[in-house]
Amino acid sequence: MLWDIFCRVIDNHGDLGVCWRLSANLAQRGHQVRLWVDDATALAWMAPEAKANSKGSALYATPTGQVVVRPWAAPLQPQDVASDVWVEAFGCELPEHFLTWAQLAHHNSNASHPVWLNLEYLSAESYVERSHRLPSPVMSGPLKGRTKWFFYPGFTHKTGGLIREPWVQEELQSRGSPGSETVKSKPYPQTSTLFCYEPEALTEAMQLASLNTSGHQWQVAHGRGALAFEHALQQWPAHLDRPHFHYMPPVPQTEFDRVLASNDLNFVRGEDSLVRALWAGKAFVWQIYPQDDGAHGPKLNAFLDWLCAPESLRRFHLRWNGLSQEPLPQIDLPAWHACAAGARARLMQQMDLVSQLLQFVAEKR
Repeated sequence: MLWDIFCRVIDNHGDLGVCWRLSANLAQRGHQVRLWVDDATALAWMAPEAKANSKGSALYATPTGQVVVRPWAAPLQPQDVASDVWVEAFGCELPEHFLTWAQLAHHNSNASHPVWLNLEYLSAESYVERSHRLPSPVMSGPLKGRTKWFFYPGFTHKTGGLIREPWVQEELQSRGSPGSETVKSKPYPQTSTLFCYEPEALTEAMQLASLNTSGHQWQVAHGRGALAFEHALQQWPAHLDRPHFHYMPPVPQTEFDRVLASNDLNFVRGEDSLVRALWAGKAFVWQIYPQDDGAHGPKLNAFLDWLCAPESLRRFHLRWNGLSQEPLPQIDLPAWHACAAGARARLMQQMDLVSQLLQFVAEKR
């Protein structure tokens, strides 16, 4: 099938990261994808396999499918083929010029209407199961009378699942999980990935690591978290050994996934890296995207409930996300690792997001 996927980059590249993984996964399964995005610059490091073609658009090809990346406002030509599926990622709306073209294209042909999906944000809150797969009638505009469908990623069998490439399971089977003896020999993490915003507890976490582990190594991802880490270093107390660290340049998604799999503890942020931390199966701490209305608080607690987080892990999350002023608790690496490994095992029993999308589209066409 031909898919049109639409993505607007808000204030970081997480939306694009999810949309690229979705697009590439579809192409690997033999589908054709046009990815419409308003800022594709991050693909240069995120997905270097997307090569510019002769028409100035990025192209990613597999033996059976491909992804063509188009600028958000790129005009459609009369020869452009009407697609089978439209995906509005994270509630973005279709460009006006695309709606007009789509109306004309379907008016001048006998083609059936594409399946129109609103792919929502990831959440463990209870409304997700209630809202998943519900219709949303279009009440105005050139395509008035058609129907969009809500499609919610999630963590349970009653949701749309998570993006999971076939190689994730293959790597898990070949790599396996650290045995209990290995984890017990590391009561505290010796290596950590840091990918965050600006948590107020960052300095506290860095000092906790310095006090508990000699030579603790931080791998600091580029961006806002790296700037926050540098600021914490500038205020480092003289009586403590300075942290050992390495600044990571922007790396392809597959390389970042390998980093998460190689470290003892992963600090991740947003949606895409949370999912990758779950697939890594290592102890992790998630910084949820903060919202002015405080909606991130219930969302985080719902996730921790689903995760069956040990008390120390829950308290650490609440402090890390600015939802508590209690001091950070000690990290219990064996318990946190067991929690993450258990969550991954539950998720591996569920159908992945792309498989569910394909099934849903087949039902609605």
